[in-house]
Amino acid sequence: MKANEIRELTTAEIEQKVKSLKEELFNLRFQLATGQLENTARIREVRKSIARMKTIARQRELGVNN
Repeated sequence: MKANEIRELTTAEIEQKVKSLKEELFNLRFQLATGQLENTARIREVRKSIARMKTIARQRELGVNN
């Protein structure tokens, strides 16, 4: 998800998406540990998406306009 798309969401929606992405990350790590994960690049994508969402949420807290 692109940063512009994330900025269009409300803060509550961002928090909900972060929660669901964390669950997905947990499941991906579990699959990796058991040898069932086929797309290892997905772990990196999910981690970056979580970071983007947290960054935008923090910018809103601080009142930074970008």
